Amino acid sequence: MMVGMAESDIAGTVARALELSPVVDGHNDWAWESRLNRRYTVAGLDVSPSTQTDIVRLRAGGVGAQFWSVFVEDRGEGAVAVKETLEQIDWVHRLVEAYPDDFALARTAADVEAARASGRIACLLGAEGAHSIDDSPAVLRMLAALGVRYLTLTHNLTSSWADSATDDPVHGGLTARGREYVRELNRLGVLVDLSHVAATTMHATLDVATAPVIFSHSSCRALVGHPRNVPDDVLARLAGNGGVAMVAFVPPFVDEVYRAWYEGGQQGPAPRVPLSRVADHVEHVRDVAGIRHVGLGSDYDGFMDMPVGMSGVDGFVPLLEELARRGWSVADLAALAGANVLRVLRETDDAFAGRRPATGLVL
Repeated sequence: MMVGMAESDIAGTVARALELSPVVDGHNDWAWESRLNRRYTVAGLDVSPSTQTDIVRLRAGGVGAQFWSVFVEDRGEGAVAVKETLEQIDWVHRLVEAYPDDFALARTAADVEAARASGRIACLLGAEGAHSIDDSPAVLRMLAALGVRYLTLTHNLTSSWADSATDDPVHGGLTARGREYVRELNRLGVLVDLSHVAATTMHATLDVATAPVIFSHSSCRALVGHPRNVPDDVLARLAGNGGVAMVAFVPPFVDEVYRAWYEGGQQGPAPRVPLSRVADHVEHVRDVAGIRHVGLGSDYDGFMDMPVGMSGVDGFVPLLEELARRGWSVADLAALAGANVLRVLRETDDAFAGRRPATGLVL
């Protein structure tokens, strides 16, 4: 910590970092929350007291680009998941149409930069769980054509070709078909997202991947032993792969006391989790993987509680200020906020923009 650093200096450090790179958040479930509680309306989202996300707080939080999760539950319903994923994508498109001065659809790093230059927040798409494609490479290619930039290989359930972190292992990581899907994702320029998958699946993917992977919303298992978190031996491989682990803010991922309460019956009031716990996970990823391989993946509107001072999407700034107090430089804060994941996009943009969808892995 930089002893005696004035709060004005801290604020100035963060402001300069956000001038270099705005926040690029890896995961937000606003679309799913709108499905559950708003019947998919896009009205009244400027300021919303009922959600963790709204336009005013996105701007206050320095968010320049957001991966909106086009998530549906993995209930084993096959083609229903495809339909519901399309409904989520439609919601994001309607969001942008309803607020054209605030949002712009984005597919590439260049799109993100163009949105920022026009004073708008770039809207990227990430599909959470390969159940969304119903084991169809054709559906995967069509989601890519619609602009989906990452696919999480599983959600909470183990699939026919990949083991989940929160279900019984079946495959020892990936099956042969799972490895083919990783190759197809790399060919298409769709980022492989390893949040939610088992550690064996993480390693199996890194063995095959020829493009950088991401963790769109995961924290560190060395600090909190939740199975959704990333082990150090995986983090240590990110430098060789070029990928980014985007730290989630979810209390049971970042704080053992909260995890024990949450998994132990939730008796009494929820423990208060300081934002310093999130900062600890950010610094752990930096220390193990390197400064080029850490990012932010909040999971706002995907969990009921958030750490103190980070209750909504304006909570990125207090986190960056905490790190500035710990001595983080302007350049390193900018790398964390968004520059690292923008690098990953740039490295995969040509593949994403240039591939015809009708070739590659067949049914």
